Amino acid sequence: MFKLMLMLMSSIVFSLILMTLYQLIYKKMMMERNKMTPFECGFDPKSSSRIPFSTQFFLIGILFLIFDVEMVMILPMIVTLKKSNMLLWTMSSLILMSTLILGLYYEWKNGVIEWIN
Repeated sequence: MFKLMLMLMSSIVFSLILMTLYQLIYKKMMMERNKMTPFECGFDPKSSSRIPFSTQFFLIGILFLIFDVEMVMILPMIVTLKKSNMLLWTMSSLILMSTLILGLYYEWKNGVIEWIN
């Protein structure tokens, strides 16, 4: 318990030291018009340099991360196949896989996966 409290206190103190150093070292730069505009060979840009962000791309990226984490959950199940109870292993595998398939079906039916609307 003492080691846990010591680690907690040391991490808090270390974080506070880093935040204090950041505030001391940080120099707020004045935002000038020239620094805020994009640089295109010295000419003013004819169109906006900020293109709108596609929320569909963002949703597909989040879905990829979710399914990637779920794959990390599936891989140890393959390794533990020989050492575990077969009924328990089968039930947990079926629950995990059915959750994945139902989630994919739900996303497909709501049109989240379709790239072109």
